[in-house]
Amino acid sequence: MLFGPVPLEESEGAVLAHSLSVGSLRLKKGHVLTASDLMLLGQSEVTEVIVARLEAGDVGEDAAAEALAKAFAGAHIRAANASTGRVNLHATRAGMFRAERLMVDHFNGIDPAITFACLAEQTPVQTGEMVATIKIIPLAVAGASLEQARDTMTARNMARILPFKPARAGLIATMLPTLKPTVMDKTRRLLEGRLALSGSTLTEERRVAHDVEAVSAEIVRMAASRDLIVIFGASAVTDSEDVVPAAIRKAGGKVERVGMPVDPGNLLVLGSVGDVPVVGAPGCARSPKENGFDWVLARILSGQTPSAQDITRMGVGGLLTEIATRPQPRQPNRGKSENRSTMPVGVVLLAAGRASRMGEGAGHKLLAAFDGEALIRRMARSALASRAAATVVVTGHRGADIAAALDGLAVQVAANPDFASGMASSLKQGLQALDASVAGAMVLLGDMPALRPEHLDALIERFAAAEGRAIVRACDGERRGNPVILPRAAFAEVMQLSGDVGARALIESGEWPVIDVEIGPAARLDVDTPEALQAAGGITETPPGD
Repeated sequence: MLFGPVPLEESEGAVLAHSLSVGSLRLKKGHVLTASDLMLLGQSEVTEVIVARLEAGDVGEDAAAEALAKAFAGAHIRAANASTGRVNLHATRAGMFRAERLMVDHFNGIDPAITFACLAEQTPVQTGEMVATIKIIPLAVAGASLEQARDTMTARNMARILPFKPARAGLIATMLPTLKPTVMDKTRRLLEGRLALSGSTLTEERRVAHDVEAVSAEIVRMAASRDLIVIFGASAVTDSEDVVPAAIRKAGGKVERVGMPVDPGNLLVLGSVGDVPVVGAPGCARSPKENGFDWVLARILSGQTPSAQDITRMGVGGLLTEIATRPQPRQPNRGKSENRSTMPVGVVLLAAGRASRMGEGAGHKLLAAFDGEALIRRMARSALASRAAATVVVTGHRGADIAAALDGLAVQVAANPDFASGMASSLKQGLQALDASVAGAMVLLGDMPALRPEHLDALIERFAAAEGRAIVRACDGERRGNPVILPRAAFAEVMQLSGDVGARALIESGEWPVIDVEIGPAARLDVDTPEALQAAGGITETPPGD
């Protein structure tokens, strides 16, 4: 590939290396220059452009990324469509992400132009979660390098998902006068939440005295009908002969390990009775924060049997902090008020555009009727019925009519006098209008009639699980969609955007982790034309005077 500036007249067929904006002409990076482009650029007195010119055997960035995506053979992982030389890989099953470091290192050593980045080994993931990304760094790569990378990509164990296997778990909780029943109740609920991530269930809880005889008797009984036994001791384990490990041995079981090099989680006990794993949970597992118990539990539920040596190797990375894109165990069934107070999300409902694709005489699409209600009012009501903390509607073209359609709703209307300059100005207007307390902003387009409050809630819940440190995006299978939630920390970047550019610019920058949430066709259904509006069940606006 040849890269650099060339005279305009010699650039036809070359790939534009940087986005170019001249007057009303906007050409994106990666655009293949045509004769028409050259004519328009010449009329604007452009004499030179920076381009990449492919040589024999070179493959363009998207074609190369697509070829690698098709070659990828990791179990229970699907590849999305290529864009700007990138293909993201997503889990199709909930489970444990596994990757072979030596194979990944070999792949990344083939050519600096071809990269593969993935989650850490033994990361629990949920269906639809992004687990890896393939990125072609330049605008094209050598065909020989691509072929070698493609051969490596076909190895099924380079990266894969070990699916969770739903288990029937039993809980043995020991009692002492110093341990309140309310603490034990909370512990049970948290364990149920942790198990639910894998589709597993807590089928029984027994509370017994904190002594070897009582605990061992329950282990024997539960091992006959359970897939997993978890023991929460009323007092922390201080020795390999303490109550929990001694009870496992008395029940005829084996103690694999007492203690682990993970903090929090040091005081875990791992054993088994026959084929049934028995885990003595550390005291920190009474908290929803990630700890060593989560690591061991996830491995067991994905069909792995951790050994003493496996636990010995957990020290690197064992000083834990929560990871933004990793689902964290939370207390189940949180109400709306708790969601709003801990990780509030504001909605920026964009309703400022001209809807030019509707054509003459079709009226404004946001004022079209759906079940007798203006589309923009329908969208605003969905936002208000969700767990969002507040809703700002940004208006522009026919702003007074849009505002009138929202009359009586508890929304804030923010007029954008610069709406004609493009989406970026409306997005910035909406962010500025949000309360300073919000942790993120859901960018909601005004023309998506299939979206429902439960769709928005699914995005908000995943944003809260990520602690507000990731972009959350709706998707329909492999197809990316809307709406999108932006973290507050990304607002400053949005304020630098200009023209007809929205949240996609931040997503494609690669600077933020992106979590895709499956909501089905609603993520893709918009109504840009009269035909699309009518197909979705809408009735076009009646022009004034008709």
